[in-house]
Parts: sequence; structure tokens; C-alpha cells
Amino acid sequence: MIPRLRSGTVRWPVALVFGAAGVPAAFAGAAIGRLVPPRFLLLGFAVLMALVAVRMLREPTGTGAAACRNSGGRVNWRACLPKALAAGIVVGLPTGLFGVGGGFLIVPALTLLLGLDAGEAVATSLVIIVLNSAAGLSAHADAPLDWTPTGIFGSAATLTALAGARLGRRLPAHTIRSGFANLVLVIAAAIAITAIVAPATLPID
Repeated sequence: MIPRLRSGTVRWPVALVFGAAGVPAAFAGAAIGRLVPPRFLLLGFAVLMALVAVRMLREPTGTGAAACRNSGGRVNWRACLPKALAAGIVVGLPTGLFGVGGGFLIVPALTLLLGLDAGEAVATSLVIIVLNSAAGLSAHADAPLDWTPTGIFGSAATLTALAGARLGRRLPAHTIRSGFANLVLVIAAAIAITAIVAPATLPID
């Protein structure tokens, strides 16, 4: 998120409204998730990933409704607030339910529903992910956490994310979108197969 903050492309009002709506939704999703067997949680997550990936592979048909922008570039709250709150709830729920930051859901919502351009959507989504992830972690605070793999995974992901941000600035948007969507489809298929064929390997509460 830090390089995006320096670029000045974060739309803070949208990020804070979107994120605030997602916090209670994340707690609600976590409560629902405790009632669902792990196999069905993973299957639901795989379906959600596949749906988002297919949507990303479709060529955009327009620039989206500028709900959170008026002719002067400022936020039009009359149109923006209801959509930002609704989108925050819709994204926050799977954040708590599946334990994901929701970036692959947030960026389409910001561009298609709220009218942010691609650069603004990516930068703003990172702030929202921080808020949603913090809420999701708090909602699962009673679960045991192994700090060693968490630290290794998080450190590696942070370093590669910084490198990926530099690479992303050199690649066409279509290449990034289609490559990411295909990767999401592959991961969704792997998750679904694991949940169906090898349920014994899944964690049991």
C-alpha cells in the first residue's frame, strides 16, 4: 500500500466508507463460517473465485457508472454513499466467511459500480483490504495462530508484491487482467478438487 500512498491515487473518502461497511459484515461472515463445514466453505470459495475470474476475462463493455465522481472529480455522495455501503457489505461478508482480503472483489466493485479508474481502484482497494483484513483477523481472534509460517508467508508475499508492482507498471492492463484471472481459475479448480477428493486433508474445527 505504501507506494500507492506516495502516488496520491488513494480515494480516501471512498476507501473509508467502503471499509467501514465491510467491518461488521466481516464479523457476520465469520459467525456464519463457524456453522459451515470446512469442505463447503472451500467449495463456496472456489465457486466465488471462478465467477470473479470469468467476469475478469470478459472484455469490459464500458467505463462504469461514475457513482463516486462528478464532473469536477469530487465525490458525489448522493449517488456514491448507497453504492459504497452496499459494495462494502457484499465484499466484507466473504472476507469474514472465507478469510480473504477481498482484493479480487474490491477492484471490480470500485471500477464497475463506483466509477473509479483502474489506478485509483487498485490504490483504494489496498486501503480497504487493510481494513477488511484487520476486521477479519479480529473476528477470528479465538483461533490458534502459528506465527512462524505466518511470518515467512507474509514476508515473502510483501517482497514479491513490491517487485510485482514494479513489473505491473510495464505490462499492458489486459495482460495483467487475463493472466490474473487465469491464475485464479487454476487455484479455484485446485481448491474445489481438494475439497471434493481429499476432504481428510482439510482442517476440522
